Amino acid sequence: MSAHADSVYIPEIAIDVLEPGRRARKGRHPVVLGRDIEFSVAGLQSYAFAGWSPVIHDAMVLAAAVEYGDRVIKRPPHGWARKISVRIPVHEPHVWNGPEVSSALHDAVEFLTGDYWTLEFVARSRLEAGPAQKDLRLGVETKAVLAYSDGLDSRAVAGIQGQKLGETLVRVRVGSKSWDRAERNGAPEAFAKVPYDVRCDMPNRESSARSRGFKFALISIIAAHLSDAKEIIVPESGQGAIGPALLNVGHAYPDYRNHPLFTSRMERFARALFGKQINFVFPRIWHTKGETLREFISLPGDRDWLTTRSCWRSNRWSSVNRKLRQCGVCAACMLRRLSVHAAGLNEPPETYICTNLSASSLDGGIETGFTRKTRVFREYAIAGALHLDHLADMASDDAAPVVARHATLLAPALGITREEANTNLSELLRKHAGEWKTYLGSLEEHSFLKRWAKADR
Repeated sequence: MSAHADSVYIPEIAIDVLEPGRRARKGRHPVVLGRDIEFSVAGLQSYAFAGWSPVIHDAMVLAAAVEYGDRVIKRPPHGWARKISVRIPVHEPHVWNGPEVSSALHDAVEFLTGDYWTLEFVARSRLEAGPAQKDLRLGVETKAVLAYSDGLDSRAVAGIQGQKLGETLVRVRVGSKSWDRAERNGAPEAFAKVPYDVRCDMPNRESSARSRGFKFALISIIAAHLSDAKEIIVPESGQGAIGPALLNVGHAYPDYRNHPLFTSRMERFARALFGKQINFVFPRIWHTKGETLREFISLPGDRDWLTTRSCWRSNRWSSVNRKLRQCGVCAACMLRRLSVHAAGLNEPPETYICTNLSASSLDGGIETGFTRKTRVFREYAIAGALHLDHLADMASDDAAPVVARHATLLAPALGITREEANTNLSELLRKHAGEWKTYLGSLEEHSFLKRWAKADR
């Protein structure tokens, strides 16, 4: 199904999320709870606090439904937006359909994904049982939760903030792997994993995954609500939080997944839904990833960073001789390699599929056992290099008006003045440009990466 507005093609889909045994309305795509959206018993138990209520379960169903809707329908070949309508069964539809909650919800989801959403809530036919265990305790007062994945920023910022907050900092698992401390003293660890799985494995599905930011933000809000934390720490450094929104690529909508303009909207949604002020904070937003890593490794104790993963590519596309590697050339991998160098560290060459960025060609830098040297792989590499290069360009005088406009938008979301935002953002970009120039200078003269970057760096 599709719509045309002023000759612009807009794909459409209408989805009914269903309890088991229920049927979708005519013309609606069915998504069945327990089949397409499956809840984990262990995952739910890690959220088993006395404050558990049906609205929390409904919020998790909402996050899963938005993720499914985002993945199931491809974006148009020319343009970006889609129209996605979803009807979701909940315990208290009057809460979800209320004007304050509904307005804040639509504002957050539409701003994040760049799509037109209609989210409608209807009453469930039967109550959903909550977690079996209702006496999970954190032991101490929680001051903040930190959205934690397998990434380098997550590991580093958990260590840095942990030095300051100790046990009052609780990590909320938002990645796909099991947390290494899923249990403590035989009891479930709080917020040890995302408590549901979305099955959307049909071919030709959408891969931009903008809704992932909504999923991670809402899971973190639920954890903060249950643990009475007032803050959610976003671990991304400035290049990852601001860079994707500052640099728009082609016809794509700006990427706000870790941006204060999105999290400020989620704060509004949290107030409407739970009646609490829960703030997202960005302790590393004016630092580069390299600075964050350098500070982390200077801390006492075990500071393992080598086992973290930054790559955007899935296991299917990032294996050599059946061993998982990071691709080494997507924007996330390029930023990681730049940051490791800026921190004065090194990684084993076998960390990446593209082992040698000093090679004269991309193919020449790739591990010989890799069998997927496709056009798409090359496009990822070019996009990754150009993203870091264009971000360095933003430190130039020519880009100052664009930076100033973005700082004007950032300032109220961060609660600072426009002048402070502009000064901090300009300094961040200057530091990134310096790190990028130094990194390119460390490569051989015939490096394909140096050729792709601007000749005057």
